[in-house]
Amino acid sequence: MNRIKRLDKLKEFLLEDIGDYDVSTDLLFPADQQGVLRISAKEEGVFCGGWVITDVCHLLNERIKADVLVPDGADIRKGTCLAEVHGPMVDLLKGERVTLNCIQRMSGIATLTKQAVQALENPKIRLCDTRKTTPGLRLFEKYAVQTGGGYNHRFGLYDAVMLKDNHIAFYGSLTNAVRHLKEKVGHMVKIEVETETDEQILEAVDAGVDCIMFDNRRPEDIARMLPSIPNTITTEASGGISLENLSDYRHLTVDYLSLGFLTHSVRSLDFSARAVLTKEEIH
Repeated sequence: MNRIKRLDKLKEFLLEDIGDYDVSTDLLFPADQQGVLRISAKEEGVFCGGWVITDVCHLLNERIKADVLVPDGADIRKGTCLAEVHGPMVDLLKGERVTLNCIQRMSGIATLTKQAVQALENPKIRLCDTRKTTPGLRLFEKYAVQTGGGYNHRFGLYDAVMLKDNHIAFYGSLTNAVRHLKEKVGHMVKIEVETETDEQILEAVDAGVDCIMFDNRRPEDIARMLPSIPNTITTEASGGISLENLSDYRHLTVDYLSLGFLTHSVRSLDFSARAVLTKEEIH
């Protein structure tokens, strides 16, 4: 992940929360009052976001010492101490909520992604995310999907061509749209087409697309049409797939399943941060 981009995002989050200053903390504690903030898990899952802790500390005060005790991707239990942060209390408390908000959501996504991988139980099919992410958090959420064992689809509209139903409806023809795009894009840009019918699948094959998505198709319909698609074309299924019915797609030979619920319907894990005043000095 681009560290400059993630630091810019975290700086934005801190500015949103702190504003001009922290009325509670700045008026209660002297600037040199030292403390320790212990971050712990209140439930089991997969941890994600250790660098959020260290980056927030760096942005607030370079003298803060952050010890992240659990690596990203590790299984955690209730009571697991995730990190200890040593530094001025005024800075530790200012960064507490932003840090917890990020790592709780990222860990929730990583946990759900791992559950999905286990439910599918087919390493030949890659589970990937979608663009159905929280505005402003895409870099964080897609990293969390990777941490949980998933893969990333497009990061944005700039990554590849993906013709959806509205593109085709407005342009009027799948074939003509693909032909026009091939004349415009470079050889490194892939073209994917979202298909909803058997006829669109065959048309996409004839048009020579790079990837065909089965959109909201039943597993049995996908299995029936897969032999019509040459091995040179990547296949993807999406829409209507949940954690509960993932096993229905286990025996398909598609290359990818894209799952919007990994990011748009996730529940954050519950973490806590507890502060302890100390007399230690930071050197």
